[in-house]
Amino acid sequence: MDHETEDVLDAVGPRLRALRRNRGITLADLAATTGVSESTLSRLESGQRRATLELLLPLARTYDVPLDDLVGAPRTGDPRIHLKPIRRFGMIFVPLSRQPGGVHAFKMIIPAQPEPLEPTPQTHEGFEWLYVLNGRLRLVLGERDLTLPPGEAAEFDTSLPHWLGSADGGVVELLILFGLQGVRAHVRTHPHRSSPSGIQR
Repeated sequence: MDHETEDVLDAVGPRLRALRRNRGITLADLAATTGVSESTLSRLESGQRRATLELLLPLARTYDVPLDDLVGAPRTGDPRIHLKPIRRFGMIFVPLSRQPGGVHAFKMIIPAQPEPLEPTPQTHEGFEWLYVLNGRLRLVLGERDLTLPPGEAAEFDTSLPHWLGSADGGVVELLILFGLQGVRAHVRTHPHRSSPSGIQR
């Protein structure tokens, strides 16, 4: 086995561990979903077990990522980026970043709704930064109910109850950067134009 292949295989374990932790999934949950034993998954992440196609395929299905993402295989030939939209909670998420750890970038599309939706705030670990590209975004954050037009940005700790929706029933498009707790987006802006709410204009 050549050194390049050895390096690729050695990097699989840390990449799988970072991806699992970033998704907030335990080894026990992953074992139940994939059918791969918890001990095998642990050894795979620690590098004590070599990655095989038989082990990686159920992991790729569970994480909903291409197999190449799990092994970090370099793309060759076609330079185009093939984006795979993800539909969740009635919205469309288009992943714009490929690294399993660190900050994740998404384009998010909230479809038009004939009737206003009732906010259902959720909480989870992490920190989120968003920028409205098109439409009017309704952001419910704790006790606050805000409307953001195109060009406005917001950042907040996702351990606060929050909900995103359309303010007027129309389509909303936005960019989102999401990181684990403590990972924030650093935006250079005029100090007097940033409000205490975390909304930036």
